[in-house]
Amino acid sequence: MKPRLLLTLLEDAHGGGRRERLCAALREAVRTGQAVLGERLPSTRDLARDLGLSRVTVEAAYAQLETEGYLHRHVGQGSFVAIDMQRAGAARSRAGRMAPAAALPALSRRGQRMVDTGGCAEPDRARAFVAGSPDLGAFPVDLWRQLMQRRLRQDAGPLLFYGDPQGLPALREAIARYLAQSRGVRCHTGQVLVLTSSQQALQLLAATLLDEGDTVWMEDPGYAGARTAFHASGAQVVDMRLDGEGAQLVPAQTPPRLIYLTPSHQFPTGRAMSLQRRLAFIDHAQATGAWLIEDDYDSEFLYDHQPTPALQGLDAHGRVLYIGTFSKSLFPSVRLAYMVLPEPLVKPLVTARTIYDGHPSQPMQAVAADFMDQGHFAAHLRLMRQLYRSRRDALLQALHTHLPWAAPLDSRGGLQMAVRLTEGSEQQQTRRALARGIATPSLSELYHAAPPIAGWRLGFAAIPPEVIESAVRALR
Repeated sequence: MKPRLLLTLLEDAHGGGRRERLCAALREAVRTGQAVLGERLPSTRDLARDLGLSRVTVEAAYAQLETEGYLHRHVGQGSFVAIDMQRAGAARSRAGRMAPAAALPALSRRGQRMVDTGGCAEPDRARAFVAGSPDLGAFPVDLWRQLMQRRLRQDAGPLLFYGDPQGLPALREAIARYLAQSRGVRCHTGQVLVLTSSQQALQLLAATLLDEGDTVWMEDPGYAGARTAFHASGAQVVDMRLDGEGAQLVPAQTPPRLIYLTPSHQFPTGRAMSLQRRLAFIDHAQATGAWLIEDDYDSEFLYDHQPTPALQGLDAHGRVLYIGTFSKSLFPSVRLAYMVLPEPLVKPLVTARTIYDGHPSQPMQAVAADFMDQGHFAAHLRLMRQLYRSRRDALLQALHTHLPWAAPLDSRGGLQMAVRLTEGSEQQQTRRALARGIATPSLSELYHAAPPIAGWRLGFAAIPPEVIESAVRALR
């Protein structure tokens, strides 16, 4: 190999120190055939002199390439190229043509189903009218920082180590107390499992409670993230249509393994399930052995009345699995959610959870516990309810004034509002809104068996009233 050629390759190599750059240059020479199989390389002394490097550097580079299989080195004879990369590449190509399946391993059936669902995407920023985003500008960041700093001063050692896979006991205790007071949930600390998100909770339940071909009943329309988790597990999803009392039980069907509900604030229509219908679902679950999943995703934010107590509090048989999250009530990147489990499921699900991610962030759990115990959480929720209600009212007024053809379905609470559009107009209106830089998440795409309603899900909680007004004017 000519030193001048190697010097050119060395000058073109990027990143790392001199040894790494020399290794990259030698690899490139072998890969491109400029150093061929069996060719003797310059001695370390000669190459160091020609390239202006130390002999130690060249010696280290040669040793590295011998380890990687590029060179053979023989004492008293020299260093020789040990591989023909071009011939090896041609052999790989021929092998690929003969057996293409071996070149790219196929995903498992479950893995392919997960990919086929399209996954779950979250917005990268709050803007009009991205659905489900809280107002992060109103969060007490300075207070949170103070709590975090104090916790790390006091408990840095334990908090930086591995944690309890069920969750920090102090946070589980605070969650149990909060749910008993605000949602009528009947539980103790030992029934609470802390997770990173409600989506993780759904994925965990699907993985541990569903076998291939099992039946899941789900509201139609309903939350796409739940449908994604159930489909990925190989379950058969049976859609439950809605009426004035909420989701309707499915007659004369294979008994479900799971039933997924959002009874306090149906996603996405906003309706609340009647007491009679709630009791009917509990009785059906007890009779068939089904598990009821209650996703209570935003009951903290109902504006015109008190939220209906949780379905879990009515359950005397231990068939309800209750899911809640801090992503909306605190901030999305806190990555804290929770489940309240019937006691027989606690140990199996905690064990299964260790296979996923072990435990949530210890410092975040500790600060969240302090935030709740010291009364800051309740105060923050009161402030957010007032703020979000004013923005809900601003959106209602703007729609009434400027977009009478966008009719709200239910506006009693939440961080978003479902509105009905003129039949057949959703796609065209969505394209026109996008051209003005306005997000209008689809309502119709959440329907499956039921006749879809053309509409949008307009998020308002993170948007000041003046931005709501200007965005609705732009839509007009």
